[in-house]
Amino acid sequence: MRVLLVEDEKEMVAALCNVLTRQNMIVDSVSTIAAAEFMLKDNVHDVLVLDRQLPDGDGLSLVPRLRANGQNIPVLVLTARGDLNDRVAGLQSGADDYLGKPFAFEELLARVRALLRRPSSVVPEVAKMGQLMFDFAHREAWVAGERVEMPRREVLVLEALMRRMGRMVQRATLMEAVFGMNDEIDSNALDTHISRVRRKLSDAGAGVTINGIRGLGYLLRETA
Repeated sequence: MRVLLVEDEKEMVAALCNVLTRQNMIVDSVSTIAAAEFMLKDNVHDVLVLDRQLPDGDGLSLVPRLRANGQNIPVLVLTARGDLNDRVAGLQSGADDYLGKPFAFEELLARVRALLRRPSSVVPEVAKMGQLMFDFAHREAWVAGERVEMPRREVLVLEALMRRMGRMVQRATLMEAVFGMNDEIDSNALDTHISRVRRKLSDAGAGVTINGIRGLGYLLRETA
């Protein structure tokens, strides 16, 4: 799992990075809202841990912009402001959880794990992006009223991407979704299925594309 930590207190950054990396999490840390927005453009992070008091403003101001852009990354807000009104403001802004300073690292870890277990959004029976509609109940893809024919493994690839559309899906997650433990898998099998799905969506005029993020995974996003 990959965590983006937005915090400007060097001692806090060092302590949190140490705690999170000991739990086998990859931590990227930045100290400003602007840097966080730049990092989040690639959608490679699974959770955002966000301080409020940052050099370029209130970190909480970042959350509504993320939600307006369709980024559903789980957000844990850290703050020295611990009263009820501040907690309510944080949650109403679109944050998923709120932790007041000082806090126990064990509690932060528990909250991060809870966010990582939680779906980024409630997936309905049918999801739409661009001209593409995916029916989860029947595992079918449709574009402009026409069914896009795909064999089982390609459907599983697309289903996994649609369940986290707009966010990166790690390669390991896709492998688990597409292949069984006893399957004999060629080293490039996943990439082959991704390529075929990408081509079929393009040919159908789905208005979406699958972007590879080198060494990490794949992202389904709407084309301009």
